Amino acid sequence: MLRFAKPEGKYNLILEEAPIPEPGPGEVRVKAVRSLISRGSEMGARYTREHAVSPNIMGYSLAGTVDALGEGISHLKVGDRVVAVAPHAQYVVRSALIPTPKDQAWVTPIADDVSFEQAPFHPLCCGAVTWVGVEDIQDNHTVVILGQGLVGSLMLQVVKASSNVRVVAVDALDSRCAMAESMGADVVINAASEDPVQAVRKLTSGIGADIVIYAVGGPAGPKAFEQGLDMLAVDGLLHLIGLHEDEPLPLMSGKIQRRKLIGGYYGATIGARQSRRAMDLLANGAIDTEAMTTHRFPFTQGPEAFDLLYNRPNDAFGVLFEWD
Repeated sequence: MLRFAKPEGKYNLILEEAPIPEPGPGEVRVKAVRSLISRGSEMGARYTREHAVSPNIMGYSLAGTVDALGEGISHLKVGDRVVAVAPHAQYVVRSALIPTPKDQAWVTPIADDVSFEQAPFHPLCCGAVTWVGVEDIQDNHTVVILGQGLVGSLMLQVVKASSNVRVVAVDALDSRCAMAESMGADVVINAASEDPVQAVRKLTSGIGADIVIYAVGGPAGPKAFEQGLDMLAVDGLLHLIGLHEDEPLPLMSGKIQRRKLIGGYYGATIGARQSRRAMDLLANGAIDTEAMTTHRFPFTQGPEAFDLLYNRPNDAFGVLFEWD
């Protein structure tokens, strides 16, 4: 089979041959149909690194069909459509035991109303559902989402589907601001042309936002994080989700006084309830994956797809690989 690998050297993405894996007890083998690039993690922690990266973590959003069963699997059969937390590869093996409420589902059946093109968004959507669930959003809140990449956009759509609040989306790219507006953001702030702190303070009559979701990360992260602190109301919550800044974030003690800060906290590991909720949102169209998907590539064009996402972020958003 073929799979993605990243040997030593920045931007050194290759396809390599590997044996087709065999499932062990409690595992299934999945034959890939579609997989999704998560730009934040797959660029910041993989593509742009000098060191080699294990093929086992080259991606984590794959949809396909069950190809083989290990011992002890009775709730799935060969040919079932599933989504797996798994890397980009023609075949992957993952645990498929039915999870307890505190266990993450590594292999999840795809609902009848969810297509192979929608399904790779499920793992990221599970994260968004879980994060929104721990934020204790109230109907009178103003929620600001800093960053409208895949994660920020999913957070926006889950918040809108789960509560009746004012959602403010912030990004510095025109295309992402336009997408946030189409996804239902009540207010969109283009940070390239407007000071987002001043804009949020004006919207809230000087009080500030009740909840700020930091979904930026990377080189732009430190400035966005400080802006998030500056726009946060007393008793407000800053939810830190972005990663891969490669430098300390500017957490001044005076700015966090009388405010709450949590990391990418789940409350508990993603469980069956959150997984079902994410699948329902995909099935009923509350998560608009068609609008989020800007490019599709045959898996043999992996380097071209990663290059596009890295060098042209204003043009590319959700990028799917076709494995069939």
